[in-house]
Amino acid sequence: MIEKTILIENADPRDIYGSNNKYLNLLKSHFKGLKITARGHSLKINGTEENIAQFEDGIAEIIRHLNKYNSLTVNQLERILKGEMDSKESENANNLILYGSNGQPIKARTVNQRKMVKAIESNDMLFAIGPAGTGKTYTGVALAVKALKNKEVKRIILTRPAVEAGENLGFLPGDLKEKLDPYMQPLYDALRDMIPAEKLTYYLETGVIQIAPLAFMRGRTLDGAFVILDEAQNTTRSQMKMFLTRMGMDAKFVVTGDASQIDLPKKQASGLNEAQKILSKIKGISFIHLNEGDVIRHGLVKNIIKAYDKEDDK
Repeated sequence: MIEKTILIENADPRDIYGSNNKYLNLLKSHFKGLKITARGHSLKINGTEENIAQFEDGIAEIIRHLNKYNSLTVNQLERILKGEMDSKESENANNLILYGSNGQPIKARTVNQRKMVKAIESNDMLFAIGPAGTGKTYTGVALAVKALKNKEVKRIILTRPAVEAGENLGFLPGDLKEKLDPYMQPLYDALRDMIPAEKLTYYLETGVIQIAPLAFMRGRTLDGAFVILDEAQNTTRSQMKMFLTRMGMDAKFVVTGDASQIDLPKKQASGLNEAQKILSKIKGISFIHLNEGDVIRHGLVKNIIKAYDKEDDK
């Protein structure tokens, strides 16, 4: 008989032990030849070397399952322990990007969303341009969360210009965070779909995930980060140049925008439109154009976009 201490890393022990230790008790009943004592992130195991090795394999598989699916049930735990559930299955199956906060699959659902997924694999900078409802931002955030989970990047930075349909930050109540949060809400919404609430709170508090207005990017060098600039049609030429030149080593940049919804003053050129002209031939930068065929909102949205495009053509 030997004794060994196993440290639980890259997972919350509470998720592994379960409510009222129901998962821990299931582990103990499955590994009857072992004495298992849990203390926070530590598991002290007494037993034969062979049984301890099997237990370590089981814990590793449970952690892989939790990190991938963000959920664990009694049935799933029993199947993992019996070797009936393979959490190493290909993430590319059925256009899967990752599993969300409740274990739901988040997929690239249209042709151009799939192009985004493929493009970011071979390019460090991606521009996704198209109308509302085409999943530009959502797919971009999913790619960022996947990269963080796979340890391809150390942090996620989400930003957008604080320019919206005539609003002015100075007129809004509250401190700076309270003024900015309404502008950043779509980014928060996407993150909540993909990361469990407690883990998301931890990431936001520790700076693993940062959400900030574009002005806060000035002067920074963004190494090892997956950075998304949303609503890029509302950047000026100088703002766009400032943002793009923040790119550091081992970084991925995604820029999303809708060229038909520019809220800048009429005489001010959009930095997104100018970037398309200036950067289109640079190797390592990919441009994906989404259209009404990619709209995944209410069916009326496609017809609304078509109607406005028809009117604009006149």
